[in-house]
Amino acid sequence: MMLDGRSPDAIAAAVQTLKAGELVGLPTETVYGLAADAGSDAAVARIFAAKGRPANHPLIVHVADASGVDHFAANVPDFARRLIDTFWPGPLTLILPRRPGVGAVAAGGQDSIGLRCPSHPVAQAVLRACAAQGVFGLAAPSANPFGRVSPTTAAHVQAGMGDALLVLDGGACDVGIESTIVDCTRGAPVLLRPGGISRAQVEAACGQPLRDGAALGAPDPKASGTLLAHYAPAAPVRLMDAKALQTALDLLGADAAHIATWSRAILKTPSSGVIRRRMPDDAAATAQQLFAVLREFDAQGARLIWIETPPDTPEWEAVRDRLQRAAAA
Repeated sequence: MMLDGRSPDAIAAAVQTLKAGELVGLPTETVYGLAADAGSDAAVARIFAAKGRPANHPLIVHVADASGVDHFAANVPDFARRLIDTFWPGPLTLILPRRPGVGAVAAGGQDSIGLRCPSHPVAQAVLRACAAQGVFGLAAPSANPFGRVSPTTAAHVQAGMGDALLVLDGGACDVGIESTIVDCTRGAPVLLRPGGISRAQVEAACGQPLRDGAALGAPDPKASGTLLAHYAPAAPVRLMDAKALQTALDLLGADAAHIATWSRAILKTPSSGVIRRRMPDDAAATAQQLFAVLREFDAQGARLIWIETPPDTPEWEAVRDRLQRAAAA
C-alpha cells in the first residue's frame, strides 16, 4: 500500500504500523529504507527475513536528531560529536560504541551500532512522531532484497518488496546512493563506505585524517553495504574505459542487441538494439541517477550492462564504489 508521505494521516498510519512491530517503506535523502522499531527485536527480525539478509549484518538505526545518539550509544568520542554537529541531519552514518541492552539485534549482535539522522522531511516527520511515542530510532536498511539494487522511488520499493508493505511516497531521492559511513570506535575516524559526504569534508569537520577501513580490515561487517559484491542488477555489470567499450561494441556488431551502455563518451552503436543512456559529467548527478538507471536497464531486458569507468578523482569516489561492488556481483 502506497501513501502520500506529505499527508499527516499517512505519517500517523506509518507510526502506528511501526509501533505495532510491522515494517514501513520510508524515504530518505539517500535511498528508501525498510524501517522497523530499532528497540523491538521481533520487529527488526522481520527486516532480516523480508530482505533475506544474514542476521550478523548490522543495520543502520535512524534517529530524529542528535539527542537520539545517547539512547543507543555510549562513550561517543569528541571527533564523532563534531561530525554530528556538522553533518546531521544528512547522509552521514557513524559507527559508535553501543550502549549495553539496546539495539542488539539491529547491530547484528556487535558491540557497536550505526546511527544516522536523515534530512528527508518525510523521514524526519516519522522519526519525530515515533520519538514522541517512545520509539527512539528506526532500523532502516535499503528497502530491497539483500545484495540487489537499492530503491530510490516508492515504486522501486513496491516492485521489490510487494504491494502489502506500507510505503510512504516521498518522491525520488535527492542523493541517490547510501550514506557515507565513518567508524568512530577505533580511536580515529575510519572510512567504511564513501557516500554523499566526501572524504575531504569529513576530515575537515573532525580535524583528523580518515583511515581506510578496507586496509585495516575487520572480522565482521561493521555496517551496511560494505561487502565486496553488492547493489547488483539482474544483468551482469562490466566497467571499462570508453575506448574499450567502443571496441567491444564494434566487435559484436549486430550481436550487441540487448546490451545496455551508460557512458559519458558518445558511442557509435552497431545495432539498434543497444540500450543507451548518457552518464552525466557531474558526479553528484550521476550518483542521483545510478540505481534508477540500473533498474531501468533490467526492466528493458538488458542481458549485459557495460558502464564507462568513472574518473579516478575524489568527487567520483562514491559512484566508483557502488559500480565496483555491482560489477563484483
